[in-house]
Amino acid sequence: MSSAVVSYLRLPLFAGLLLAVSACATSTRSAAPNAAINAAMQTMVERQEVAGVVTLVATRDGVVHLGAVGMADVAANHPMSTDALFWIASMTKPITGVAIMMLQDAGKLSVDDPVAKYLPELAKTATADGTVHTITLKHLLTHSSGLAESTKEERDGAKSLADLMPGFSARPLQFAPGSRWQYCQSGINSLGRVIEVVSGKSFPSFLQERLFTPLGMVDTTFYPDPAQVARLASTYKREGDVLIPAKLPWDYDPTNIGHYPAPNGGLFSTASDYGRFCRLLLNDGALDGRTYLSKAAVRQLRSVASGDLKTGFTDGNGWGLGVCVVRQPQGVSAALSAGSYGHGGAFGTQAWIDPVKGVAYVLMVQRSNFPNSDNSDVRKAFQEAAVAIAGPAR
Repeated sequence: MSSAVVSYLRLPLFAGLLLAVSACATSTRSAAPNAAINAAMQTMVERQEVAGVVTLVATRDGVVHLGAVGMADVAANHPMSTDALFWIASMTKPITGVAIMMLQDAGKLSVDDPVAKYLPELAKTATADGTVHTITLKHLLTHSSGLAESTKEERDGAKSLADLMPGFSARPLQFAPGSRWQYCQSGINSLGRVIEVVSGKSFPSFLQERLFTPLGMVDTTFYPDPAQVARLASTYKREGDVLIPAKLPWDYDPTNIGHYPAPNGGLFSTASDYGRFCRLLLNDGALDGRTYLSKAAVRQLRSVASGDLKTGFTDGNGWGLGVCVVRQPQGVSAALSAGSYGHGGAFGTQAWIDPVKGVAYVLMVQRSNFPNSDNSDVRKAFQEAAVAIAGPAR
């Protein structure tokens, strides 16, 4: 990259082009906390942590903060906007978990069922010593299944979730199910295939019909259309003390419309769309007069199901059914209450739901090389600034 381009990406650019947008719906609270969030995010842009940010804070009643700061595309001189689209990566996983719980509510399955009941190729899963083990849906949801991962060649060649199954299902388990927590993409992808088998619909069709369309999540999709791609925030990575352009993994390149719909991390979305999903969970499975999940299903989803296993990418966490659960708030999670739950994405996106305070926090950024995207300074600064909006427990 030329020195001119690197110079262009340095922060003097942002001094004149920073955009701060704050839209507060259904809120009568002071504008000061909103300004504090925007100011905290502007600092992250000026520090070259990210090129641009969209933040959202929601209560059970509605959105109380929606802001955009920085640039969606530096080279094109395009400011970040609140309707920018992001690859949300592993923030897809809680949506997959909710889909499983919808089927449990309908009596179509139980999270305690053996996976082999729906996917016969996983009927004889064994560790390297030849011992056969039973994997349950709960093992998949809590990353304790021991399944091996798909290879890059298998992922590259897969056009459907069914195409993925033969590869990893034929390999030995890495450990006995339930004995360890190990983040597992193939386990979550297996859940997507279970949803297809049980519902008789493709995974994208199930989500569209049961969640996205009725919830009004108009920009959440595995396959963005051209108009949505035009709103896609550009990806950056940090090199030294500056940001330079980067790319999405080819699996999630929106122009690659033939790739499989990855339940582990394939969705694109906006802050507003994901905020509606979070509000559904904040309201115990209902939103705008429609019930999507039973209260019992939401409680089960957000309860620790991983026992005493050490889980997650920061300290003090357990694992629920497709979500991380904060057991002891600390460090980056210090602003959250015990029992808060959510998930991050590989490129820095975050969504956390605090059922004690009745608040959800959604952070949208697109940076490819955070040392630990769950433990980023951006997430910490956002949640700390947003506490003033959250107010006391309700």
